[in-house]
Amino acid sequence: MHVFLAGGTGAIGRLLLPLLRDAGHRVTATTRTEAGAGQLRAAGAAAVRLDVFDRAAVTEAVRAAAPEAVIHQLTALADYDFAANARIRREGTRNLVDAARAAGVRRIVAQSISWGYQGGDTPADEATPLDPDADRAALVGSLRVLESAAAELPEHVVLRYGMFYGPGTWYTPGGLVEERLRRGEVTAGPAVTSWLHVTDAARAAVAALDWPSGVVNVTDDEPAAAAQWVPALAAALGLPAPAASEAPRQPWERGADNSYARKVLGWEPVHPSWREGFARHLG
Repeated sequence: MHVFLAGGTGAIGRLLLPLLRDAGHRVTATTRTEAGAGQLRAAGAAAVRLDVFDRAAVTEAVRAAAPEAVIHQLTALADYDFAANARIRREGTRNLVDAARAAGVRRIVAQSISWGYQGGDTPADEATPLDPDADRAALVGSLRVLESAAAELPEHVVLRYGMFYGPGTWYTPGGLVEERLRRGEVTAGPAVTSWLHVTDAARAAVAALDWPSGVVNVTDDEPAAAAQWVPALAAALGLPAPAASEAPRQPWERGADNSYARKVLGWEPVHPSWREGFARHLG
């Protein structure tokens, strides 16, 4: 299959490209820089320098590539720019979907997140509605736009990823969260998170090229409260654990259930628990 990979040099894209190539797919991948284009070519992809907000350029890039599927892995999270990230979800996804439709592409795999669900006391599955809470309107609204745009293509898989850790993420040695731990800005309270190593995120995107349309929680097997994972993260990074927090859990801080991916789609994470993953990859 010929795959158009939007975001070929990001934390997921750089791992996804060799996996796609190993699976026998031909890849056209995008990047914003000439250095990134060189990295993509060295990895065996046709490289396109592209600004996803340039609608005409996106249309032409997809038309010229004539792929059979688009994989959307674009974010601005490396720069910790939430406004730009929301704009990518809204405008960038719109441009990619419209370009795909114009080029006759039937399938898209798109990156979303698994902490946009409405509140509850147990991990959310895919039947759980997205959060209607007005306090989260900006975040959840951008997810709704991304996911509904992707669903316009006849074949569409939306990957609701867990919180990433590993190379290129905030949760890696020398990364943003290590700095926050050193400054005492990370609390160990009851808020629940579902985790995902970036390698497992990339593996799921390859598998999703063959999955039926719909949304899929892609997380590890062990949603956990910060009171559990923060001390483990600190230990892996060689830092003292912060004191326990008495702050209450927000209703949406509930984690996600990966049963559909595991039991129906047959996907299994290489790193089934953050416990093993933190110790192996962050130490």
